Amino acid sequence: MISHGHPKTQGIGMTSQRTRARMVERLRKEGITDETVLAALGTVPRHLFVEEALASRAYDDDALPISYSQTISQPYVIALMIQALRAGGRELGKVLEIGTGCGYQAAVLAQVAAEVYSIERIAPLLAKARANLRGLRLSNLRLKHADGNLGLPEAAPFDSIIVAAAAPQLPKALLQQLAPGGRLILPLGTSEQVLRLVERTRSGFSEATLSAVRFVPMLMGVE
Repeated sequence: MISHGHPKTQGIGMTSQRTRARMVERLRKEGITDETVLAALGTVPRHLFVEEALASRAYDDDALPISYSQTISQPYVIALMIQALRAGGRELGKVLEIGTGCGYQAAVLAQVAAEVYSIERIAPLLAKARANLRGLRLSNLRLKHADGNLGLPEAAPFDSIIVAAAAPQLPKALLQQLAPGGRLILPLGTSEQVLRLVERTRSGFSEATLSAVRFVPMLMGVE
């Protein structure tokens, strides 16, 4: 979906396609087996989404600071979350992302999902994400300034929901906006966080815990 004609998208040296390929190989060795997810991470130029001073670390498997006390998640965690949503050969369908941040995960999701809606509560950060994403021309991605705790009722229901901030408990609005058979993945907890996968079944919700994680907290309201 991404055009690679622009030199800034292609990158050179530490931001090149070859560097992205090395990142993908590392993810494969760490247990990411979904080739569609790996291809998406190999396609999206992460160096466009990090601060210029950190460009040389863009393809390290680390969370990196971005503006407004937020972070860009480490590639492994993004891959793990999307792989869990797709497990069993499932299509992502219509996706809601909570926490656009710098826009990187939204760009990855747009490679593998039919439609992506992404919410960010911090207006200047959303403006930055729009600028980061503009050159990629992702026609299936829509961004919105809103409180992620409330979801996006006007576009619900969603087949997949992915949350990029840690909630103290499962947000009820997000559970209500999950389509039958849909999956929600989010970091859950305060001082200690785990990655929780929730699936909407005919009788209610089933839950599974995947691994320990560390995310910024999910806050209320908008800025």
